[in-house]
Amino acid sequence: MKLFKKTVISTLIGLTVVAGSAQAGPKPDQLERLSTDLTPMGSIRAGNSDGTIPAWTGGITSPPAGYQVGDHHPDPFADDKVLFTIDSSNYQDHAAKLSPGQIAMFERYPETFKMDIYPTRRSASFPERIYEKTRENGRTGELVADGEGVANVAEGFPFPFPENAYELILNHKLKFKGSGGVRYNNQVAPSASGAYTLVRLREELYGKYYVPGNTIDDIDNILLYFYQVVESPARLAGRVLLVHETMNQKETPRQAWIYNPGQRRVRRAPNVAYDNPGTASDGLRTNDMTDMFNGAMDRFTWDWTETKEMYVPYNSYKAHSYDSKLEDMVKPGHLDSSYMRYELHRVHVINANLRDGFRHINSRRTFYLDEDSYQILLTDHYDRRGELWRFSEAHSINYYEVPTFWSTIETHHDLQSGRYVAVGLDNQDQVNTFNTPLSEANYTPSALRKRGRR
Repeated sequence: MKLFKKTVISTLIGLTVVAGSAQAGPKPDQLERLSTDLTPMGSIRAGNSDGTIPAWTGGITSPPAGYQVGDHHPDPFADDKVLFTIDSSNYQDHAAKLSPGQIAMFERYPETFKMDIYPTRRSASFPERIYEKTRENGRTGELVADGEGVANVAEGFPFPFPENAYELILNHKLKFKGSGGVRYNNQVAPSASGAYTLVRLREELYGKYYVPGNTIDDIDNILLYFYQVVESPARLAGRVLLVHETMNQKETPRQAWIYNPGQRRVRRAPNVAYDNPGTASDGLRTNDMTDMFNGAMDRFTWDWTETKEMYVPYNSYKAHSYDSKLEDMVKPGHLDSSYMRYELHRVHVINANLRDGFRHINSRRTFYLDEDSYQILLTDHYDRRGELWRFSEAHSINYYEVPTFWSTIETHHDLQSGRYVAVGLDNQDQVNTFNTPLSEANYTPSALRKRGRR
């Protein structure tokens, strides 16, 4: 594969902006832009020409009054009013700022699906250390292994001046998530009638890349360790998954193991990758749909097609709230739209097309990345006939105690069957932690066997 010079023309802030006119890779001559026309993450600092997207002024820099670490995050924008609502009666008037998947949702659920559009709040922010490291990465970072890996970077976004789809996706995959975290990534997969069983998933993430002082050489090609245990329902309880997620998956593919409590044994799990079904998802979510996209990129070609303004889920604090109960949120077809918030933001649009001779249930996927955080907010998934099949959303918030901008709930919709899976439903559980001290010794196959038997 040849990584080549790419020109992407986007209409932004009332001007025609040419992105990608320089060769991909280090750009030390552009570093001053991260404190002038660009944010420290590399997004455009200015708003748009009509004022519907404001300038970035630092994002959320301190928690709301009364917040204590461990709380479900109070909404810093609770006083915002709905500007207007998009529903099945008017979605065609807004089609230019909607994805094909969003349009399909209005057509599939004309009586219930809607999008309440709120004022745009560019709330994304990260620690000063991440800004500093991102700046250093802009001086040295390089793609390697045909876009599967990165060299000469540490801790921050690897490419603050992205020139192609590989650099953008690596910015998403390496987005700061704290050096150690524990979360409940609970999920439901309702039937067409809305009946569901809550699957409680307790997960640990130990991110070696984000440990202060670590370099690529220090982490032995391990991006993070992922540990997942099913706590309920009883028929699944005790199953444990361990993943060693690698930085460069061409050099060393992902490694995974499963502990089966019935057999009381650990076995290798090479299928925890690509389009194999995710844990207890009823086949509605593949492994590489976790965090909207993860893992190796080698089965697809990747093309950054444009940067445009779209209505996307953002600042989804109501969906995240402790006061929001699952029995009220989970409905047939989709989560209750009244809990969701949408805003107008600039997003990078990336098309991933299946390579000839490779296998995947999707022939194509289109990803929509937030300009300020590189978080994938929307995905359109196409089946082998090239027809739209699934649609995914990442309802995201600023975890302002860190700070980092990340999803709180992901929803993955099968537009053909009318079913969906929602992941990250921790409303009545402990919220994510991000800098919890974790021991690398807990994430070996032998440690998995001991932990699984407890």
